[in-house]
Amino acid sequence: MDQVMKIDNEIFKWAGTAFTLAGAAATALAFDPLNVLMFNIGSLAWLIAAVRMKDISLIAVNTGLLAIYFIGFLIRILE
Repeated sequence: MDQVMKIDNEIFKWAGTAFTLAGAAATALAFDPLNVLMFNIGSLAWLIAAVRMKDISLIAVNTGLLAIYFIGFLIRILE
């Protein structure tokens, strides 16, 4: 069971990393609102991994980032 949990965490962590990098690339290339959507997905994936790992600092940073990115996404969609 622990091995399955570790594999799942690795998937969430790598997916979060990939989406965060995609968000940074989309920002550099001025792809709005795709950039903010990618950052949201990346933060959510990292938040899930952080909760599963019980890592309080990662939970805090990704909860904050998810809130910030979500507000940015809503602002861009509602413009």
